[in-house]
Amino acid sequence: MLRIDRSIHDKIVAHARRDHPDEACGVVAGPEGSDRPERFIEMINAERSPTFYRFDSKEQLKVWREMDDRDEEPVVIYHSHTATEAYPSRTDISYASEPNSHYVLVSTRDPETVEFRSYRIVDGEVTEEPVHIDETHHAG
Repeated sequence: MLRIDRSIHDKIVAHARRDHPDEACGVVAGPEGSDRPERFIEMINAERSPTFYRFDSKEQLKVWREMDDRDEEPVVIYHSHTATEAYPSRTDISYASEPNSHYVLVSTRDPETVEFRSYRIVDGEVTEEPVHIDETHHAG
């Protein structure tokens, strides 16, 4: 199960809506081994595409080094789908290289509906997991 603060959930959704019609992407870092998403990091979609995302390699290196320096790991890796449901594509599955991360997808196909889903992707196997949004604790 993914437990995520309302404030971080809302930042992910806002980023996805703001970058629409292109896919948005980013990570939420947390203390190593904790499974607590705490630090929201919006990233640039190097593809600037409505159907594909890729982290900019220089930005990704910087962010991953920063996480290492802070004893953090990518607890959540998120991106949006602009015209399809929030389910990992074959490409998303092939690029999933962090077996301990929660892969969050947000669909922006309907401006009135928030479609926010989380998956574990390990060795090409996709497993949807429940999402619990914590309304009380506020992360930074």
